[in-house]
Amino acid sequence: MKNLDRRKFLKSTAASIATASLLASCEQKPKPQEPLTQKVGGELDQLGMEWDKSVCRFCGTGCGVLVGRKGDKIVATKGDPDCYSNKGLNCIKGYFLSKILYGKDRLTKPLIRKNGKLEESSWDEALDLVASKYTEILKEHGSDAVSMFGSGQWTIFEGYAASKFMKAGLGFVSKDGVGSNHLEPNARMCMASAVAGFMRTFQSDEPMGSYEDLEHADTFFLWGANMAEMHPVLFSRIIDTKLKNPRKVRIVDLGTQYTRSSEEADLYLEFKPQTDLAILNYFAHYICENELYDKEFVEQNTIFKKGQDNIGYGLKDGDGDIPKNAGAMYPYTFEEFKKFVSTYTAEYVSELSGVPVEKLVEAARYISSKDRNVCSYWTMGFNQHTRGTWANHLVYNIHLLTGKISKPGNGPFSLTGQPSACGTAREVGTFAHRLPADHVVANAAHREMAAKIWNIPVEKINPKVGLHTVEMFRAVDNKKLKLMWTQVTNPFQSMPHLNRYRKATEDKGFFLIVSDVYPTRSTELADVVFPCAMWTEKEGAYGNAERRTQHWNKIAEPPGEAKTEIWQMYEIAKRMKVEGGKTLADIIYPYSKENYYKEMWEEYRSFSLGIGKDLAPYDVLREKHGVVWPYVGKTEEVNGKHDFTDVWDNLESPEGDKDKGFVSVKWRYNAKYDPYAAKFKKEHPEHKGDIAFYKAKKNGYKATILAVPYEPAAEEPDNEFPFWLCTGRVLEHWHTGSMTMRVPELRRAVPRAVVNLNPDDAKKMGIKRGDLVRVSSRRGSVVFPADVNGRSIPALGNVFIPFFDETRMVNEITLDAYCPISKEPDYKKCAVKVEKA
Repeated sequence: MKNLDRRKFLKSTAASIATASLLASCEQKPKPQEPLTQKVGGELDQLGMEWDKSVCRFCGTGCGVLVGRKGDKIVATKGDPDCYSNKGLNCIKGYFLSKILYGKDRLTKPLIRKNGKLEESSWDEALDLVASKYTEILKEHGSDAVSMFGSGQWTIFEGYAASKFMKAGLGFVSKDGVGSNHLEPNARMCMASAVAGFMRTFQSDEPMGSYEDLEHADTFFLWGANMAEMHPVLFSRIIDTKLKNPRKVRIVDLGTQYTRSSEEADLYLEFKPQTDLAILNYFAHYICENELYDKEFVEQNTIFKKGQDNIGYGLKDGDGDIPKNAGAMYPYTFEEFKKFVSTYTAEYVSELSGVPVEKLVEAARYISSKDRNVCSYWTMGFNQHTRGTWANHLVYNIHLLTGKISKPGNGPFSLTGQPSACGTAREVGTFAHRLPADHVVANAAHREMAAKIWNIPVEKINPKVGLHTVEMFRAVDNKKLKLMWTQVTNPFQSMPHLNRYRKATEDKGFFLIVSDVYPTRSTELADVVFPCAMWTEKEGAYGNAERRTQHWNKIAEPPGEAKTEIWQMYEIAKRMKVEGGKTLADIIYPYSKENYYKEMWEEYRSFSLGIGKDLAPYDVLREKHGVVWPYVGKTEEVNGKHDFTDVWDNLESPEGDKDKGFVSVKWRYNAKYDPYAAKFKKEHPEHKGDIAFYKAKKNGYKATILAVPYEPAAEEPDNEFPFWLCTGRVLEHWHTGSMTMRVPELRRAVPRAVVNLNPDDAKKMGIKRGDLVRVSSRRGSVVFPADVNGRSIPALGNVFIPFFDETRMVNEITLDAYCPISKEPDYKKCAVKVEKA
């Protein structure tokens, strides 16, 4: 395999790796002292392996996998045919899952920085040090001085434990008597714009459709989403749908680089960065001008508003350049909306975006046609955008105008990049402003409910929204934060404007704790490193992009003295004394050892019941291969609030347990499938049609169509820095590469990051494939090998660089501008220069 290139690699491995992986050696170590679940059991197969269900550790698709154990080692994985999300398929990363556990440099003992170097320590020494630091800082500076930065890779249990630790617990220790909302997930950096868009449009988060739409749709719009590499299992379903009906099915790809997804598209629109906003407004204009909107649907289900413009870019610390009314939405009429979008003619948008008029018109015809089922998919291209919330609004506008929403094969669908960005970051509410199930810390009634469930005084929950991610790291630089604990993430490789934040950790008054599995560019900066159990070395659950919650058992032991993050938080809380002779652990983690995870789950689940967010019971999750929420009980006794008996018989539940008194809702807001929508129609007989946005109570149960303009990027190319830089991922690697770069086959396939150049740009500069190239911005410079005519071909004047390579960190040159509404950074647009190194 010495000279194996990427294409040969994929062909040679795709068919043969599905069920086998090399057995890695790892010395047997003492078992952790923590609540354990029953380990996998059952009959051995012909190879002496026993199997259990789990979920892939990588992207937000949430592919079900079957995990094979031999002895106490995970030795094989394969796609789970009983999981609806992937139907037995995996991508190349999924086929190598077993190898991510057994890298030679796994962290197996706690580390403490002594005399400038990280040295091995005992758990007691490390835990005592961290607990004393927390207590000291909280007593002296209060809850505003500490923070936690987590992940969309947290299991749901871990995220919930972290939220209780920060938001419910620290108020019992801090001098100001309130918890800290300085809790953020790295999901702020990948899908916060989607959250903001959903909440502002429908007053409820997450997509209304499901992956089953991939089989029902005939028109697919990909907005800056290279699904062929980022979500390959879902993209394979799109291709399957196209192959079954090639005359009808159309794929429209819109982006700033020609990708593997573009190769399969029937229509490719290459646009100038940031002008996706203008293209979406043109589509709305086309629909209105040609009266292609669904008049009854628009009148029944929508309300029009106008957004605030000129809202800034977050380039000044403390949100200094952002007006206080950046997120404001003002009353508007349909006629005013039509007039607003009428300025976005095909000719004007073509001049602005660089997309030919005929291509704009053809795409508009596809997306507005009354005889087409249309799905829109996007990820970071929309979300990592200084107007990311607007971009989400604008695609909702199209689906709301045409009524192509909440129906099989029709809908806007924001894909996610992490396995539980939805289940943990969004649903648990591990953001600085959120509580579980779309509740928020600023709402007094929500705090009251949380305090009742958590059995704590309501005044312990801080009503002040905490620092969002970029401001949290700026607060380290500004010496306002004294302590940060990061878990399951690698921010000191993944943050934009990275050099500023890495340097900030050098301050002696700042204490950094990192919980991770392998040495990373973050652990190298830490004062204390906690070694962690990983994936199937612990019990867990993830929630994927189609609202599917998937549980797995603990299957193998972690190496050495590695422990779960839940155990770590429990042990820190146990060392923090509170009034009455209790510890903080007694208050926030009152679960029995025998049923620790079940009791935690059922407590957390109680936030979701009766409000259209209903999660399945713990025992159901353990039994099934994933359950889509809302998983709604028929009677008030089981769902907590409503009796659906009068609408039950007419409901369709493709994969639910209707005969057992539960339905699993695949299309939210549609009365054919969603008991909440059916109940709403029953109680509002004047409401026409099947769709009912019952969560949007503040807007008269109507979704918002928002008028917002095109506005330029925060930093555009000029004479000194003439290129656009876009960052992202490649098929074989995931995020910062801390797992995939330890899989030999994946590392050999793509051993380093490269800068992808447009062939004409490369020719003009005399750069050939393999040449070393220096890419510089106003924030620094990094050297990469060049790739020309490779897997990604950027538009003229654009370059693309993936961020998985810890030896060449592209985020040293990215810009930390962000969407003023969602606070999500824009990793897709900044100005750079390119020259031979």
